[in-house]
Amino acid sequence: MLVDSPPEQRAETAPAPPTRRAIRPLGLLVSLIVLVLVALASIAIGAKSLPMDQVWHGLFHASGTYSDVVVDERISRTVLGLLAGAALGLSGAVLQALTRNPLADPGLLGINAGASAAVVTAITYFGVTSLTGYVWFAFFGASAVGALVWFLGGSRGATPVRLALAGTAISAALYGYLQAVMIMDDAALGKMRFWTVGSLSSASDTTIKQVAPFLAVGMVLALALARPLNAMAMGDDTARALGANLNRTRALSMLAATVLCGAATAACGPIVFVGLMIPHVVRSFTGPDLRWILPYATVLSPVLLLGADVVGRLVARPAELQVGIVTAVLGGPVFIFLVRRRRTAQL
Repeated sequence: MLVDSPPEQRAETAPAPPTRRAIRPLGLLVSLIVLVLVALASIAIGAKSLPMDQVWHGLFHASGTYSDVVVDERISRTVLGLLAGAALGLSGAVLQALTRNPLADPGLLGINAGASAAVVTAITYFGVTSLTGYVWFAFFGASAVGALVWFLGGSRGATPVRLALAGTAISAALYGYLQAVMIMDDAALGKMRFWTVGSLSSASDTTIKQVAPFLAVGMVLALALARPLNAMAMGDDTARALGANLNRTRALSMLAATVLCGAATAACGPIVFVGLMIPHVVRSFTGPDLRWILPYATVLSPVLLLGADVVGRLVARPAELQVGIVTAVLGGPVFIFLVRRRRTAQL
Protein backbone atom coordinates (compact mmCIF):
# COMPACT_ATOMS: atom_id res chain seq x y z
CA MET A 1 0.00 0.00 0.00
CA LEU A 2 1.26 3.43 -0.89
CA VAL A 3 2.27 5.50 2.11
CA ASP A 4 2.17 9.25 1.63
CA SER A 5 5.16 11.19 2.83
CA PRO A 6 4.76 12.70 6.28
CA PRO A 7 4.76 16.51 6.40
CA GLU A 8 8.37 16.71 7.49
CA GLN A 9 9.46 14.95 4.27
CA ARG A 10 7.82 17.48 1.94
CA ALA A 11 10.35 20.25 2.15
CA GLU A 12 13.25 20.24 -0.22
CA THR A 13 15.50 22.86 1.25
CA ALA A 14 14.01 23.60 4.66
CA PRO A 15 16.92 24.61 6.89
CA ALA A 16 18.20 21.67 8.87
CA PRO A 17 18.97 22.12 12.56
CA PRO A 18 22.56 23.34 13.14
CA THR A 19 23.49 20.08 14.83
CA ARG A 20 22.29 18.04 11.85
CA ARG A 21 24.11 20.30 9.37
CA ALA A 22 27.35 19.75 11.29
CA ILE A 23 26.86 16.01 11.71
CA ARG A 24 26.03 15.18 8.09
CA PRO A 25 29.54 15.66 6.58
CA LEU A 26 31.24 14.13 9.61
CA GLY A 27 28.87 11.16 9.53
CA LEU A 28 29.59 10.58 5.84
CA LEU A 29 33.33 10.58 6.55
CA VAL A 30 32.86 8.10 9.40
CA SER A 31 30.71 5.95 7.12
CA LEU A 32 33.48 5.86 4.52
CA ILE A 33 35.98 4.76 7.18
CA VAL A 34 33.62 2.01 8.32
CA LEU A 35 33.20 0.90 4.69
CA VAL A 36 36.97 0.61 4.26
CA LEU A 37 37.25 -1.44 7.46
CA VAL A 38 34.43 -3.78 6.42
CA ALA A 39 35.99 -4.21 2.96
CA LEU A 40 39.31 -5.14 4.57
CA ALA A 41 37.50 -7.61 6.84
CA SER A 42 35.86 -9.13 3.76
CA ILE A 43 39.30 -9.73 2.26
CA ALA A 44 40.87 -10.99 5.49
CA ILE A 45 38.06 -13.24 6.75
CA GLY A 46 36.67 -16.21 4.90
CA ALA A 47 35.14 -19.63 5.31
CA LYS A 48 38.71 -20.90 5.12
CA SER A 49 40.79 -19.50 7.97
CA LEU A 50 44.04 -17.97 6.73
CA PRO A 51 46.85 -16.44 8.79
CA MET A 52 47.04 -12.67 8.36
CA ASP A 53 50.60 -12.84 7.02
CA GLN A 54 49.38 -15.16 4.24
CA VAL A 55 46.50 -12.84 3.45
CA TRP A 56 48.91 -9.92 3.25
CA HIS A 57 51.33 -11.90 1.06
CA GLY A 58 48.54 -13.08 -1.23
CA LEU A 59 47.25 -9.52 -1.57
CA PHE A 60 50.53 -8.01 -2.76
CA HIS A 61 52.32 -10.94 -4.40
CA ALA A 62 51.22 -12.88 -7.45
CA SER A 63 52.64 -16.16 -6.18
CA GLY A 64 52.13 -18.05 -2.97
CA THR A 65 50.04 -20.79 -1.43
CA TYR A 66 46.99 -18.63 -0.84
CA SER A 67 47.34 -15.95 -3.51
CA ASP A 68 44.54 -17.44 -5.62
CA VAL A 69 42.15 -17.51 -2.65
CA VAL A 70 42.86 -13.91 -1.71
CA VAL A 71 43.17 -12.30 -5.14
CA ASP A 72 40.86 -14.35 -7.35
CA GLU A 73 38.12 -15.05 -4.83
CA ARG A 74 38.02 -12.64 -1.91
CA ILE A 75 38.94 -9.44 -3.74
CA SER A 76 36.46 -10.13 -6.57
CA ARG A 77 33.83 -10.96 -3.97
CA THR A 78 34.51 -7.77 -2.05
CA VAL A 79 34.43 -5.58 -5.17
CA LEU A 80 31.14 -7.11 -6.29
CA GLY A 81 29.74 -6.60 -2.78
CA LEU A 82 30.73 -2.93 -2.88
CA LEU A 83 29.10 -2.38 -6.27
CA ALA A 84 25.97 -4.43 -5.65
CA GLY A 85 25.43 -2.97 -2.17
CA ALA A 86 25.69 0.60 -3.45
CA ALA A 87 23.32 -0.22 -6.32
CA LEU A 88 20.68 -1.79 -4.08
CA GLY A 89 20.82 1.06 -1.58
CA LEU A 90 20.58 3.74 -4.25
CA SER A 91 17.76 2.01 -6.10
CA GLY A 92 15.83 1.62 -2.85
CA ALA A 93 16.26 5.29 -1.96
CA VAL A 94 15.17 6.40 -5.45
CA LEU A 95 12.10 4.14 -5.41
CA GLN A 96 11.09 5.33 -1.94
CA ALA A 97 11.27 8.90 -3.19
CA LEU A 98 9.51 8.08 -6.47
CA THR A 99 6.59 6.25 -4.82
CA ARG A 100 6.57 8.51 -1.74
CA ASN A 101 6.61 5.34 0.32
CA PRO A 102 9.43 5.09 2.90
CA LEU A 103 8.85 1.33 3.16
CA ALA A 104 9.28 0.64 -0.58
CA ASP A 105 12.10 -1.48 -1.93
CA PRO A 106 13.35 -2.53 -5.39
CA GLY A 107 10.93 -5.45 -5.42
CA LEU A 108 7.93 -3.12 -5.31
CA LEU A 109 8.04 -2.40 -9.05
CA GLY A 110 8.64 -6.02 -10.07
CA ILE A 111 12.30 -5.62 -10.99
CA ASN A 112 13.47 -8.61 -8.92
CA ALA A 113 10.60 -10.71 -10.26
CA GLY A 114 11.52 -9.83 -13.84
CA ALA A 115 15.15 -10.84 -13.33
CA SER A 116 14.19 -14.11 -11.63
CA ALA A 117 11.65 -15.04 -14.30
CA ALA A 118 14.20 -14.38 -17.05
CA VAL A 119 16.83 -16.57 -15.35
CA VAL A 120 14.47 -19.52 -14.85
CA THR A 121 13.41 -19.17 -18.51
CA ALA A 122 17.06 -19.22 -19.59
CA ILE A 123 17.73 -22.36 -17.54
CA THR A 124 14.60 -24.26 -18.58
CA TYR A 125 14.19 -23.36 -22.25
CA PHE A 126 17.65 -22.25 -23.40
CA GLY A 127 19.91 -24.55 -21.38
CA VAL A 128 21.94 -21.73 -19.83
CA THR A 129 24.00 -23.04 -16.91
CA SER A 130 26.68 -20.42 -16.20
CA LEU A 131 26.52 -17.29 -14.10
CA THR A 132 27.82 -15.20 -17.00
CA GLY A 133 24.84 -16.40 -19.01
CA TYR A 134 22.41 -15.61 -16.20
CA VAL A 135 23.64 -12.01 -16.03
CA TRP A 136 22.37 -10.97 -19.43
CA PHE A 137 19.03 -12.75 -19.12
CA ALA A 138 18.47 -11.30 -15.64
CA PHE A 139 19.31 -7.80 -16.76
CA PHE A 140 17.04 -8.11 -19.79
CA GLY A 141 14.19 -9.38 -17.61
CA ALA A 142 14.59 -6.55 -15.10
CA SER A 143 14.72 -3.96 -17.88
CA ALA A 144 11.71 -5.39 -19.69
CA VAL A 145 9.62 -5.38 -16.51
CA GLY A 146 10.73 -1.85 -15.67
CA ALA A 147 9.58 -0.67 -19.10
CA LEU A 148 6.30 -2.59 -18.77
CA VAL A 149 5.59 -1.10 -15.34
CA TRP A 150 6.24 2.37 -16.74
CA PHE A 151 3.87 1.72 -19.65
CA LEU A 152 1.08 0.22 -17.50
CA GLY A 153 1.57 2.94 -14.90
CA GLY A 154 0.56 5.53 -17.46
CA SER A 155 3.87 6.45 -19.16
CA ARG A 156 3.87 10.25 -19.30
CA GLY A 157 0.87 10.33 -16.97
CA ALA A 158 2.41 7.92 -14.45
CA THR A 159 1.76 8.54 -10.77
CA PRO A 160 3.27 6.86 -7.68
CA VAL A 161 0.03 4.93 -7.07
CA ARG A 162 -0.20 3.63 -10.64
CA LEU A 163 3.45 2.57 -10.69
CA ALA A 164 3.15 0.72 -7.38
CA LEU A 165 -0.05 -1.06 -8.45
CA ALA A 166 1.42 -2.04 -11.83
CA GLY A 167 4.59 -3.34 -10.18
CA THR A 168 2.65 -5.37 -7.62
CA ALA A 169 0.43 -6.96 -10.26
CA ILE A 170 3.35 -7.86 -12.53
CA SER A 171 5.34 -9.27 -9.61
CA ALA A 172 2.47 -11.57 -8.63
CA ALA A 173 2.10 -12.85 -12.18
CA LEU A 174 5.83 -13.44 -12.67
CA TYR A 175 6.31 -15.21 -9.37
CA GLY A 176 3.39 -17.47 -10.28
CA TYR A 177 5.13 -18.28 -13.57
CA LEU A 178 8.40 -18.83 -11.71
CA GLN A 179 6.89 -21.34 -9.29
CA ALA A 180 5.04 -23.18 -12.06
CA VAL A 181 8.18 -23.66 -14.17
CA MET A 182 10.29 -24.82 -11.24
CA ILE A 183 7.64 -27.29 -10.08
CA MET A 184 7.44 -28.84 -13.55
CA ASP A 185 11.22 -28.90 -14.11
CA ASP A 186 13.31 -30.46 -11.31
CA ALA A 187 16.56 -29.55 -13.07
CA ALA A 188 15.55 -25.90 -13.23
CA LEU A 189 14.57 -26.02 -9.56
CA GLY A 190 17.98 -27.36 -8.58
CA LYS A 191 19.88 -24.75 -10.57
CA MET A 192 17.60 -21.87 -9.59
CA ARG A 193 17.67 -22.65 -5.88
CA PHE A 194 21.19 -21.33 -5.40
CA TRP A 195 20.72 -18.21 -7.53
CA THR A 196 17.45 -17.13 -5.92
CA VAL A 197 18.97 -17.17 -2.43
CA GLY A 198 21.33 -14.30 -3.30
CA SER A 199 25.08 -14.79 -3.01
CA LEU A 200 28.45 -13.17 -3.61
CA SER A 201 30.32 -16.48 -3.66
CA SER A 202 30.30 -16.78 -7.46
CA ALA A 203 31.89 -13.37 -7.99
CA SER A 204 34.49 -13.18 -10.74
CA ASP A 205 36.31 -10.57 -12.78
CA THR A 206 34.13 -11.45 -15.77
CA THR A 207 30.89 -10.83 -13.89
CA ILE A 208 32.17 -7.54 -12.48
CA LYS A 209 33.23 -6.32 -15.92
CA GLN A 210 29.82 -7.21 -17.36
CA VAL A 211 27.76 -5.29 -14.80
CA ALA A 212 30.13 -2.45 -13.83
CA PRO A 213 29.26 -0.15 -16.77
CA PHE A 214 25.53 -0.43 -16.04
CA LEU A 215 26.10 0.18 -12.33
CA ALA A 216 28.26 3.23 -13.02
CA VAL A 217 25.65 4.80 -15.32
CA GLY A 218 22.84 4.01 -12.89
CA MET A 219 24.70 5.50 -9.91
CA VAL A 220 25.51 8.74 -11.71
CA LEU A 221 21.92 9.07 -12.91
CA ALA A 222 20.46 8.35 -9.47
CA LEU A 223 22.71 10.86 -7.71
CA ALA A 224 21.83 13.50 -10.31
CA LEU A 225 18.11 13.09 -9.53
CA ALA A 226 18.39 14.26 -5.92
CA ARG A 227 17.15 17.81 -6.52
CA PRO A 228 14.14 17.04 -8.76
CA LEU A 229 13.08 14.20 -6.45
CA ASN A 230 13.33 16.61 -3.51
CA ALA A 231 10.98 18.94 -5.35
CA MET A 232 8.52 16.12 -6.10
CA ALA A 233 8.39 15.25 -2.39
CA MET A 234 6.64 18.58 -1.83
CA GLY A 235 3.76 17.58 -4.10
CA ASP A 236 3.23 17.73 -7.85
CA ASP A 237 1.88 21.27 -7.97
CA THR A 238 4.74 22.68 -5.90
CA ALA A 239 7.28 20.69 -7.91
CA ARG A 240 5.95 22.17 -11.15
CA ALA A 241 6.10 25.64 -9.63
CA LEU A 242 9.76 25.01 -8.78
CA GLY A 243 10.47 24.05 -12.39
CA ALA A 244 10.68 20.28 -12.01
CA ASN A 245 9.69 18.20 -15.03
CA LEU A 246 7.59 15.49 -13.37
CA ASN A 247 7.35 13.10 -16.32
CA ARG A 248 11.06 13.27 -17.05
CA THR A 249 11.99 12.85 -13.39
CA ARG A 250 9.74 9.82 -12.98
CA ALA A 251 11.00 8.25 -16.20
CA LEU A 252 14.65 8.78 -15.27
CA SER A 253 14.01 7.53 -11.74
CA MET A 254 12.47 4.34 -13.12
CA LEU A 255 15.41 3.95 -15.48
CA ALA A 256 17.99 4.47 -12.73
CA ALA A 257 16.29 2.05 -10.33
CA THR A 258 15.84 -0.57 -13.04
CA VAL A 259 19.45 -0.39 -14.21
CA LEU A 260 20.85 -0.47 -10.66
CA CYS A 261 18.63 -3.20 -9.26
CA GLY A 262 18.68 -5.19 -12.49
CA ALA A 263 22.47 -5.26 -12.71
CA ALA A 264 22.91 -6.07 -9.02
CA THR A 265 20.29 -8.84 -9.17
CA ALA A 266 21.81 -10.24 -12.32
CA ALA A 267 25.22 -10.55 -10.66
CA CYS A 268 24.20 -11.72 -7.17
CA GLY A 269 20.62 -12.92 -7.35
CA PRO A 270 17.73 -11.19 -5.56
CA ILE A 271 19.03 -9.90 -2.20
CA VAL A 272 16.27 -8.54 0.01
CA PHE A 273 16.04 -5.78 2.62
CA VAL A 274 19.23 -3.87 1.71
CA GLY A 275 17.33 -1.42 -0.49
CA LEU A 276 14.63 -1.11 2.16
CA MET A 277 16.59 -0.81 5.39
CA ILE A 278 19.48 1.48 4.58
CA PRO A 279 17.58 4.43 3.02
CA HIS A 280 15.03 4.25 5.83
CA VAL A 281 17.70 4.22 8.54
CA VAL A 282 19.70 6.96 6.83
CA ARG A 283 16.65 9.20 6.60
CA SER A 284 16.29 9.08 10.40
CA PHE A 285 19.51 11.09 10.91
CA THR A 286 20.00 12.97 7.64
CA GLY A 287 16.45 14.24 7.32
CA PRO A 288 14.41 14.08 4.08
CA ASP A 289 17.00 15.75 1.83
CA LEU A 290 17.95 13.31 -0.92
CA ARG A 291 21.17 15.22 -1.55
CA TRP A 292 22.36 13.51 1.65
CA ILE A 293 20.25 10.35 1.65
CA LEU A 294 21.63 9.13 -1.69
CA PRO A 295 25.36 9.52 -0.84
CA TYR A 296 24.81 7.92 2.57
CA ALA A 297 22.90 5.02 1.00
CA THR A 298 25.73 4.55 -1.51
CA VAL A 299 28.25 4.15 1.31
CA LEU A 300 26.28 2.33 4.01
CA SER A 301 24.50 -0.24 1.84
CA PRO A 302 27.79 -1.99 0.94
CA VAL A 303 28.64 -1.94 4.66
CA LEU A 304 25.50 -3.96 5.35
CA LEU A 305 25.97 -6.31 2.39
CA LEU A 306 29.66 -7.03 3.00
CA GLY A 307 29.12 -7.24 6.76
CA ALA A 308 26.35 -9.81 6.24
CA ASP A 309 28.61 -11.74 3.87
CA VAL A 310 31.40 -11.85 6.47
CA VAL A 311 28.93 -13.03 9.12
CA GLY A 312 27.73 -15.77 6.77
CA ARG A 313 31.29 -17.02 6.33
CA LEU A 314 31.96 -17.10 10.08
CA VAL A 315 28.80 -18.72 11.45
CA ALA A 316 28.90 -21.81 9.21
CA ARG A 317 32.62 -22.57 8.91
CA PRO A 318 34.00 -24.48 7.07
CA ALA A 319 30.92 -23.98 4.89
CA GLU A 320 29.18 -20.62 4.53
CA LEU A 321 25.73 -19.09 4.77
CA GLN A 322 24.67 -17.17 1.68
CA VAL A 323 24.45 -13.41 2.09
CA GLY A 324 20.82 -13.32 0.96
CA ILE A 325 19.87 -15.53 3.91
CA VAL A 326 21.79 -13.37 6.38
CA THR A 327 20.25 -10.11 5.17
CA ALA A 328 16.78 -11.70 5.35
CA VAL A 329 17.38 -12.91 8.92
CA LEU A 330 18.71 -9.50 9.96
CA GLY A 331 16.20 -7.55 7.92
CA GLY A 332 13.01 -9.13 9.25
CA PRO A 333 13.34 -7.87 12.85
CA VAL A 334 14.69 -4.51 11.66
CA PHE A 335 11.75 -4.09 9.29
CA ILE A 336 9.27 -4.85 12.10
CA PHE A 337 11.06 -2.34 14.33
CA LEU A 338 10.92 0.36 11.64
CA VAL A 339 7.21 -0.20 10.99
CA ARG A 340 6.38 -0.11 14.70
CA ARG A 341 8.54 2.98 15.20
CA ARG A 342 6.78 4.74 12.31
CA ARG A 343 3.36 3.76 13.66
CA THR A 344 4.27 5.03 17.13
CA ALA A 345 5.47 8.35 15.67
CA GLN A 346 2.14 8.82 13.88
CA LEU A 347 0.05 8.24 17.03
